[in-house]
Amino acid sequence: MSELLNNSHYRKVRLKELILKLHEGESAQWVRQQLIDTLQNIPYGEVVEVEQELIAEGLPETEVLKLCDIHGSVLEGNVDLSAAKAIPEGHPVDVFKHENIELKRVADKSRELLKSLPNVVDSDFTRYVFSLQGCFNELMDVDKHYQRKEYLVFPYLERNGITGPPKVMWGKHDEIRGQIKGCIELLQTAGLTKGDLVDALDLLFYPTLQSLVDMVQKEEEILLPMSMDVLTTDDWWSIHKQTLEFGFCLYDPKVDWTPEGVQHSDVESSVATDGSIQLPSGSFTAKEIMAILNSVPFDMTFVDKHDKVKYFTQGKERIFVRNRSIINRDVRLCHPPGSTHIVEKILDDFKSGKASHAPFWIQMKGKFIKIEYFALRDEKGDYLGTLEVSQDLTENRALDGEKRILSYSDGK
Repeated sequence: MSELLNNSHYRKVRLKELILKLHEGESAQWVRQQLIDTLQNIPYGEVVEVEQELIAEGLPETEVLKLCDIHGSVLEGNVDLSAAKAIPEGHPVDVFKHENIELKRVADKSRELLKSLPNVVDSDFTRYVFSLQGCFNELMDVDKHYQRKEYLVFPYLERNGITGPPKVMWGKHDEIRGQIKGCIELLQTAGLTKGDLVDALDLLFYPTLQSLVDMVQKEEEILLPMSMDVLTTDDWWSIHKQTLEFGFCLYDPKVDWTPEGVQHSDVESSVATDGSIQLPSGSFTAKEIMAILNSVPFDMTFVDKHDKVKYFTQGKERIFVRNRSIINRDVRLCHPPGSTHIVEKILDDFKSGKASHAPFWIQMKGKFIKIEYFALRDEKGDYLGTLEVSQDLTENRALDGEKRILSYSDGK
């Protein structure tokens, strides 16, 4: 028997038989015991191969989808991860795993809240519902996690001939998204009562949380270790560079992973295929960034490391007049002769590293104006240029008390 236990073909045949037993209606408890008795731990790669073979042999994907949760729970704890590759910090798989930790944390919090429902008094019910809404709003963030799998990881698996499991998993994603959305919609229902919520616990809320946690298990025990085996470093690098187009789920990576041989300076920004500018904290198109810069309530002027004026914002109410004739002009020539020595001093101190911030404030035409200069440096500390920021703080200085009621300053 020991020879059979080490035989991959035997394990796969036996696993297939047991999954088909589930399909025929055999109890999950019996199948689980058979796994323990005859197979012990099953290598994660063989689980994927069996799923793929079942679909290829005619078992409808819809049936595999129905069985997914059952055979997932049966396999839980019986999948051998000893051969799984180490995962570098900040790697896309490391990010997925940290997101799973957060998803389970919020799912646990949600479950504890739901368990406390019988003890909630009527006077606290509204506040209780708000807390529950907050949890499920957080869980809806899983959509970004799933989209990164669907649009970034699955295509690489499919190129390597692994097509069935991604389709099944995508179907489960859609189910879970729908379940979470249903929970949120119920919690937002006008006139929701405690009785309504009690009735939905076993029909909606608990199954939703269980489906979400089950998907975490499928990722941790099967999908992610398999993906580490199949995808190359170049594949993961491509996935990493596109991750911000989708965003992170309840987790902000502490390390920006860079494969060996790639200089970090090469990854600070890029232009995506749709023309958007990709930065470490997000992306936008040229039109969007222009609207953002022209909407901020202050003027900005950028001077490059060669002391040339390269850009200025064009907001509706500028403090100091600018026109495009100053572009590529030496910044010293853009100031009155009497203040040139101050500009020179700021630039020298910024370039040498002696200073990085120079604030001034003046009274001008009845307004209180603050003018600040900031040294711009890259992550190595090298000087990139200077940013001048000017803002009218007259109204801000006059603020008092609080404003919590929504109203618009332009009357619209």
